Amino acid sequence: MMPAARESLLDAAYTALARRPWSAVRMVDVAAAAGVSRQTLYNEFGSKEGLARALVRREADGYLAGVERALATHSDARERLTATAEWTAALARDNALVRAMLTGCWSERLPSPTLSAVPSTSAVPAQRRADGPLPSPGDFVALVRDRAVVVISGPGINKSDLVDLARSCELVVRLALSCVAAPPGEGGVADLVRSALHRQLAG
Repeated sequence: MMPAARESLLDAAYTALARRPWSAVRMVDVAAAAGVSRQTLYNEFGSKEGLARALVRREADGYLAGVERALATHSDARERLTATAEWTAALARDNALVRAMLTGCWSERLPSPTLSAVPSTSAVPAQRRADGPLPSPGDFVALVRDRAVVVISGPGINKSDLVDLARSCELVVRLALSCVAAPPGEGGVADLVRSALHRQLAG
């Protein structure tokens, strides 16, 4: 199947989920909304659980792609981390699946696929990947922290500075996640991150 058709099915599933609880989302409706047969949907995802895993995987990838963009937005380390925190909080506010993945709090409205890998019989590479392990909140902290460290640390950074930088990056990610769970007041995420980094990162 063409990747575009897979995306259409995932879009249809995401839209259906915005309107009703996952338990009430029917495969036949998802297929119809994407303009394909139900058999095509099953061929692509294997089952409703397979569709859920693929949807979660896609939203996780979209979040991490946004982290990459946020880190590339500025040259200043503090601004890069602030942009990453703002992206995290904004996407989680708008996307229930990303919010659930980042916090580990899956409401009854959402699918709640197991995070561990499941046996995959799929011939579809994208589905085999979706059937692999899904990131936990702790995995996201590590993924975003490590990516930020790579982007921000210059060549020849010494080991103790690298440790400090990793601590600062992790602090920002955890701060962003706390803002997802309990949204901040006026000034928002950026003010919190900037004041937290004020002492952490020199100039």
